[in-house]
Amino acid sequence: MLIPKKLKHRKQHKGRIAKKAQRGYDLTFGRFGLKAEESGWLTARQIEAARRVVTRYIKKGGQLWIRVFPDKPRTAKPAETGMGGGKGSLDHFVAVVPAGWIILELDGVGSRVAKEALKLAAFKIPLQTRVVERE
Repeated sequence: MLIPKKLKHRKQHKGRIAKKAQRGYDLTFGRFGLKAEESGWLTARQIEAARRVVTRYIKKGGQLWIRVFPDKPRTAKPAETGMGGGKGSLDHFVAVVPAGWIILELDGVGSRVAKEALKLAAFKIPLQTRVVERE
């Protein structure tokens, strides 16, 4: 799974997600991409699940680029713990994904295979997404 090598601060504020992406909305590497239609967080597990389903579907052909990285730490308190007692301990990492951001890119496979692979990846991601193709 994807995790940062080093953190400056172990616990971060929750923050707010921008309504629309300022950058990262164009296909840079591949011919096909999976674009987020709404803002949200992607956990490292969700990104890994999407990566696995795409690589299994395209088999040996093609190349996949993951354009998001889970670098924001999320904390959680243990189950059945009362209020108070400070912020919980580090639980997992998430990637902040604004609307319009490209999540995955794919190249080196046919149009039908690429669209089907990215459609399968979209089921693993808890955001509204759309498959886009380079003109």
